[in-house]
Amino acid sequence: MELRSGRRGAAFAALAAAATLAVASAGCGDDIKGDRGDLVHGKQVFVEKCGACHTLARASTQGNVGPNLDVAFAQSLADGFKRDTVQGVVREQILYPSSAGKMPARVVTGQDAVDVAAYVGYAAAREGEDEGALAAAVRAVEQATARAEDGRLRIDADPGGQLAYLASDATAPAGPLEIASQNESTVAHDIALEQDGQQFGKGETVSDGGVSSFSVDLQPGRYTFFCTLPGHREGGMEGTLTVG
Repeated sequence: MELRSGRRGAAFAALAAAATLAVASAGCGDDIKGDRGDLVHGKQVFVEKCGACHTLARASTQGNVGPNLDVAFAQSLADGFKRDTVQGVVREQILYPSSAGKMPARVVTGQDAVDVAAYVGYAAAREGEDEGALAAAVRAVEQATARAEDGRLRIDADPGGQLAYLASDATAPAGPLEIASQNESTVAHDIALEQDGQQFGKGETVSDGGVSSFSVDLQPGRYTFFCTLPGHREGGMEGTLTVG
């Protein structure tokens, strides 16, 4: 992590270890009350742009490509550092991630970056659940059963960027089948199918309205559909396909 002072700390992938050093150099301040960023908007952007890589309990994200942000800042907060300091560390990481890490530079910019940093500063390692406007900021993904029609099975990704398909299970008759997953969000996804560890097909990686699809010829049984991108399946992008 590169601080504005020019001092280099640990890479973003080791943020949990670097957080204490970073907040110590930044100093302490008042808890965030939302006056330095829009927390509601910050939560929405965080879920869409960052949740695929990071776990943050209050945002209900379970990404595991990057650090768990609750764990990363828990000790520093317990040691008495204030939440506006955490906000500053997060903002710095967004602007200047380590080249050795996986986080792209300026994954969010401008006011979006300010709001994301404000929300993470507010939410990281905070017990309980968001309430009021923050609780309503990100809708729960409503999942249903997808059913094949005319040899085609549609299992779309959540358009809001959360790690979920709009179906948690699906049914199809045995035989030829096209599986398609449209992804309206900016977070890239794909869809694949396996049974007992054997992969039967995988669509291309898509975003911004693209459709990931492939064709298979299936025997009766139970299969698992999932996203193959790192951390996405672990974050919740999987379901069961019953063929019979």
